Amino acid sequence: MNITITQLYTLLSEKVGKETAESLTTYIEAKIEHSVVDKTQHLASKADLANAKTDMIKWFVGLFLTLALMIIGLYLKL
Repeated sequence: MNITITQLYTLLSEKVGKETAESLTTYIEAKIEHSVVDKTQHLASKADLANAKTDMIKWFVGLFLTLALMIIGLYLKL
């Protein structure tokens, strides 16, 4: 069920009064805003993703070369 701040204010003002409803909706709105800001700060940027990609490529190439040398060494030993 989706509800807007205005609808919440209207529903609460009928039950608990206008001042209390305004305080509650302001508090809820501030909490939601704070939560959204916290979550967006943890998102990775394009630069972070590019750095992670290059690091992964370096590791893959290094592991591939090591594995290839190990296999060649086993063939030469036999």
